[in-house]
Amino acid sequence: MLRKSSFCLVLFFALCMVNFSAMAQSFPIDLPESWQKGEAIELFNGKNLDHWYTFIKDRGRDEDPKNVFQVADGLLTITGEEWGCITTNNPYDNYILKTSFRWEGETYGDRKEKARDSGFLIHSKGEDGGYSGIWMHGIEVQIIEGGTGDFLAVGDGTETFGLSAPVAKEKQGSSHLFEPGGDLVRINKGRINWYGRSPKWTDTINFRGKKEVEKKAGKWNDLEIQTWDGNIAVFLNGKLVNFATNVQPEFGRIQVQSEGATIEFKEITLYPLIK
Repeated sequence: MLRKSSFCLVLFFALCMVNFSAMAQSFPIDLPESWQKGEAIELFNGKNLDHWYTFIKDRGRDEDPKNVFQVADGLLTITGEEWGCITTNNPYDNYILKTSFRWEGETYGDRKEKARDSGFLIHSKGEDGGYSGIWMHGIEVQIIEGGTGDFLAVGDGTETFGLSAPVAKEKQGSSHLFEPGGDLVRINKGRINWYGRSPKWTDTINFRGKKEVEKKAGKWNDLEIQTWDGNIAVFLNGKLVNFATNVQPEFGRIQVQSEGATIEFKEITLYPLIK
């Protein structure tokens, strides 16, 4: 049963389209009763990437000759021309991460005509490029046309990286679909799709499903990731689209991916949650 909190996190859950009281009763989960919202950390301040370093496949750390990661006119542009990421200098746990993004620009290589793709890898640990020579292992909150809000365990296949989520009885192909009140499943690889992902999804540019929450390419989207005590809730344009619990690891660095499509960000702000 949800109880009032001194912090607005619980209010977000109460106002969301999903009845989280019913969801909480489906498996043991203790939402925080009181949190203090810490001072905002502008991970992207519109001026520079001082909180980050770059890592590009086959180039390594802080080598970006093609300017895949650019800051201009108050925006962070990730061109997607080469595969890689920006990674926070510091690890974080228990926070609200707010960002605004839009698809704006070119697509490249073998993803030229495929769904525009990027994402946030949170709770990231290990070596740069440890996964496919591109990313540090972590838990991905995906940004992709038709699938923004999906969870992926970008781990080593062991219990070191994994999450549990309530899901629908039927899969979408090989993937589970988030459903409040569903049975818990645990994954150490693969994905948990957001609740409205189309069963007819195809990896094609400009794909949109019937239940789409993400706005069309060129429009700004608000993405919020809340993580506390091993839980992750993902909100897209004010709607809860995915939720996970018993997440491992519970903290780590944050990565933003470059995956063949140009994406822009006008905010990446982290609010620590303090008990």
